[in-house]
Amino acid sequence: MTALFPPVAPSRWRHGIAALLLACLLLGAPGAALAAELKVSEVSLEPCPAQDVAAQPDLRGAVGALCYALRGSVENPGRNTVVDTDVYARILDASGEPVLQNRTRVGSIGDVPPGRSSFALRLAVPAGTPGPLGFSSVKARGFKAPVRTRAGVDDDLLPLERALADQ
Repeated sequence: MTALFPPVAPSRWRHGIAALLLACLLLGAPGAALAAELKVSEVSLEPCPAQDVAAQPDLRGAVGALCYALRGSVENPGRNTVVDTDVYARILDASGEPVLQNRTRVGSIGDVPPGRSSFALRLAVPAGTPGPLGFSSVKARGFKAPVRTRAGVDDDLLPLERALADQ
């Protein structure tokens, strides 16, 4: 009587089981399961107010950077707070070229409670960039559980970011 399956060496079984377990671990990684996409709307991009410390009026020539504020609303449709939320966008110059080369993450807005929240991020744009500036592909992505050491209640926003959000 012949066997249905040819005999396999025990070491092959161990390698096969190890590979299967590794694949299960990688596909079921908790980080991927905890990611949350949030809806972003009402986005605007304008120069920072002149009285803003980051506006850098002395550096408006060919060197330095210009300050812009990216503002908008983010909606968390869930029942739980989304934590460690980052905003991604393509910032474009007048000709449609990216201003922030090789970078789409424009900043962090911290924790987003359920419902609609407003946000404001400060961007440093190289001086001499042809305007007006535009944006595309604005997204917000956070997590359902902390992925870094938690900051205190007053540590989420820098003082200048708080002033931008209050305007």
